[in-house]
Amino acid sequence: MNAVTSQKKFFSSIIDTLAFVVLLSVTFSTTAFAGELPIGRFTAEGLAGWEEKSFKGNTKYRLVKEGDRMVVEANSRGTASGMFKELRFDPEQYRWLRWSWKIDKTLTEGDERTKAGDDYAARVYVVFPGTFFWQTKAINYIWANTLSQGEAIANAYTSSAMMVAVQSGDENSGRWLTEERDIYSDYEELFGSPPGAAGAVAIMTDTDDTGGSATAWYGDITLSSQPQP
Repeated sequence: MNAVTSQKKFFSSIIDTLAFVVLLSVTFSTTAFAGELPIGRFTAEGLAGWEEKSFKGNTKYRLVKEGDRMVVEANSRGTASGMFKELRFDPEQYRWLRWSWKIDKTLTEGDERTKAGDDYAARVYVVFPGTFFWQTKAINYIWANTLSQGEAIANAYTSSAMMVAVQSGDENSGRWLTEERDIYSDYEELFGSPPGAAGAVAIMTDTDDTGGSATAWYGDITLSSQPQP
C-alpha cells in the first residue's frame, strides 16, 4: 500500500468515520449508571451498537465463547477494518477505561515508528472529535510490536494521534490481560491540554501495511468514574 493510501486509511479510521458524531450531537445517557458507563458488554449484548468500518478488506470480527463469557475475536490477513461504538461522554467524569484482551502474536514486520509498519495485533482507542476534522485527536492504546511498555509516541502519519504501548512484544501472548487507563490524565500528558468530550471508542486489528496476519480477542469494555480498588 502506498503512503498516500495508507495515510488516508489512518485519517479515515479516526476522523472521517467519526467526525459526524459532533454534527449529530449524539449524546449517550450517563445518568443510568452512577459510576460506570458500559461500552461493550459482549456476553449480555453481543455487538449491538457496534459498527464496522473497512479501510482495506475486512478484518473478521465475531463473537466466540471463552469460558463462561463471550468475547470478540478479530482475525486479520492483510486487511484493515475496525469496530466502532459511537457515544459522547465527558472524559473528566468517566475517565477510567477498562478492558481485557489477548493476542496470538505481535507482527514481525510491525514498527510503530514507520508508515510501513503501522499495523497492530490489537488496539483500543478513544476519539475526541473537534469542531473541524483537523482538530480531532485520538489516543491509541496498543499492544506494541517494538515500543517498550509504557512508551508513547505520535503516530507515524500524524501528531493528532498518539500511540501508547500498554503491552509490548510476545512475552504475554496467549494470555488474557486486564487493563485500566486514566484517559483524562493520558490526554493531558500526551496533548498538553485537558480533553473535550469524547465521541467514540473503537477496537482494531489490522495488518494491511505489513501484509502480515494477526489474531486477537477483546473482552468487555467499560468506562468508570473511579479506578479499580
